[in-house]
Amino acid sequence: MKTKNICIVIFSILLSFTYYSCETDGNLQPEGEWDLSAPVILTPTSEQSIVLDQDTPSESVTFSWEAAESSLGYAVTYKVMLLQEGTVDFSEPIFISESSNNGINTSLSISYEALDQALAFSGFPANENASLTLAVQASSLSKTSVAFTTVNMTRFENDMLPQSLYISGTATENNNDLSQAIALKRLTNSDGGLSNTYEVYTSLIAGESYKFYSERSLPALQFGGSEGNIVPFGDAIVASTSGQFRIKVDLDTNTYELLQINFWSMVGTPISGGWGGDQPLEYQGNSVWKASISLIESGGFVFRANGDWSYLLKQIVGTTNTLVLEADASNQGVSVEDISNNPVGLYFVTLDLSADNYNYSFEIDDTIIEPIVTPTQLFLFENGNMIEEFSLDGDTFSSNHYIPMQASNVYSLNSAADGSGTSYTINQPLADSTTPDGDLVSDTLTLIESNNTFSVITERALQFSIDFSAPTLTWTYYNIKLFHWQVWDDRQEIAMTYNHPNTYTVTTNLTAGYDSKFISPWDLDFGSDNPTALTGNLINGGGSNLLNINTDGSYTVTIILNDDYQTGTYEFAQ
Repeated sequence: MKTKNICIVIFSILLSFTYYSCETDGNLQPEGEWDLSAPVILTPTSEQSIVLDQDTPSESVTFSWEAAESSLGYAVTYKVMLLQEGTVDFSEPIFISESSNNGINTSLSISYEALDQALAFSGFPANENASLTLAVQASSLSKTSVAFTTVNMTRFENDMLPQSLYISGTATENNNDLSQAIALKRLTNSDGGLSNTYEVYTSLIAGESYKFYSERSLPALQFGGSEGNIVPFGDAIVASTSGQFRIKVDLDTNTYELLQINFWSMVGTPISGGWGGDQPLEYQGNSVWKASISLIESGGFVFRANGDWSYLLKQIVGTTNTLVLEADASNQGVSVEDISNNPVGLYFVTLDLSADNYNYSFEIDDTIIEPIVTPTQLFLFENGNMIEEFSLDGDTFSSNHYIPMQASNVYSLNSAADGSGTSYTINQPLADSTTPDGDLVSDTLTLIESNNTFSVITERALQFSIDFSAPTLTWTYYNIKLFHWQVWDDRQEIAMTYNHPNTYTVTTNLTAGYDSKFISPWDLDFGSDNPTALTGNLINGGGSNLLNINTDGSYTVTIILNDDYQTGTYEFAQ
C-alpha cells in the first residue's frame, strides 16, 4: 500500500509538469510563432537629392513607406531615423521620431528647419551635401523589422545661430559635466535687441580644455578653436593660464577673447581712501566675488577690475542694482551712473556676475564682534525675575538642565542676581530654527552687551552654553517620539507635542501586545521600571520597553520630564 501511494504522488507530479509545459508553450505563442515583415520605403527614393531651402524653413520633407505586417494581425508602430551613412547603429541617431499619429501612420513629415538643425548638431557643415542612411523601424510587441535606404540632403546656406551658449570642459568650474554647463550672458546691441555676442566671468585651469555648446546636452552645436578664433565642431580650446577671466564670444565674427580678472574692487566715497582707495573682493566661485568691507559714509562708488579705470562696472540707469561695464554700455543700448550707497558700517559686499543678471548686494557682517569681558556670575531673568544661575567653566557659562521658557514672557541676562550688573542680549529670538522638528535642534547666536530683552519663538525647554570669548549663546532642545512596534524595523515613530513645562503629549492609535518607548534618537531613550503599567516612572538609558497595551484603541500618551531629562513619569489614557 505504501508503494502504491508513492507511485500516485510521482504520477501527479509528472502530470502537473506536463500541464505546466503545455501552458507555457501556449503563452509564448504571441512572441514566437508569428512573423513581422519589413516596411518598404517609398519616399524619398535613393535617387532624390533633397535641398533644404533656408528661405522656406517651414516647408517639409515627407518620409513614407508600405506597412509592415504581423502574420497574426498584431498592431504595428513605426520610428523614423536618420543615421550616419553606412551605419546601422541606432544608439546615436542624427534624428529620430515616431511616425504620425503616435507611431501608427506610415508617413512622417519633418520641416526643413528641424532637419537642418539635426544635421547641424551632428557636425555637417552648412551649404554642403550630407549622405545619410534613412531607417524605418517597425515594432509589434517585442518584434522589430527595419528597412534602409540612402538619402542625400543639402543643408541651409548658413548656420542658424544658437539662442543660448554654455561653456563646459575639464578647464571649467562645472567639472566637465555638460548637464551643469555654465551659461554665458547674451548681450544686447545698441538698439536694445539681443546680439550674437556672449560673455561669462568664470575660472579656468591651465593646460585643461573647454568648448562652447548651444545646449546642456548632446546633440548640440559645439564650438572649439584656438588663438581667438572659434570653429563649429573644432578642437577644444586649451587654457594657457589658471585664474578668473571674462570670456567674450562673438558668433557673428566667430571669435573669442579673454580678459584675466586678477581682482574686482570697490572704489569710491563709502570706503577708506575714497576714490583713491581700493577694497578688493575675493572670488567665491560661480561668477561671484565677495568681501567684508567697512562702509564709512554714504555716497557713490563703482566696481573696478585689476585697479584699471578702463574696466568699471556701473549701475544701469533706472534699475536698482543691475550692472554693466561702462565701456560696453553704449554698445548695449543702456546708460550708466555711479552706484549709490546709503548703509554705513561693516557689510558683506557681493558682486554677482552670473549670466542671469549682473548685480551687487550688501549684507550686514555681524561675524566680527568686539570681545566681551567674562563676568564672574551670570543669571537668567524672566519678566524681570531671576530664574536661573549658570555655572562657569573658563569663559563659558552653562545650564546642566533644561529651562522651560514661554513665548509670552521676556528674558534677559545679567551679571548680578538682583539685575544691577552688566546686561547681555542676543541678536534674534531663541528656539527659532529652519528645522524645528529635528530630533536635536540647536543654534548659535551672537551675544551682545545690551540692556535689551529677548524672547523665545515658541514654548520650549532649553539648555544653554554661553561663551563670552566668542562671544556666543548656543541653545538646544529635544523633540521626542513615541516608538511603537512589534517588529523593530517596522516600528512607528510618532512625534509628540511639547507643552509647558517639560511635558510631551500625543493622541494616537496603539496596538495590543506591541512594545513602546519614548525616544529622541539617539540621545534620549526612556523606558520604565514597571513596564506593564499604564502609568509609571521613566528612566533614560536604563528602563525596560513598555508592554502595557492590552486593548487596541486610541490613547492619549503624556510624559512629564524632570529638568535634567534623565527621569520623569508617563501616562497612557485610553
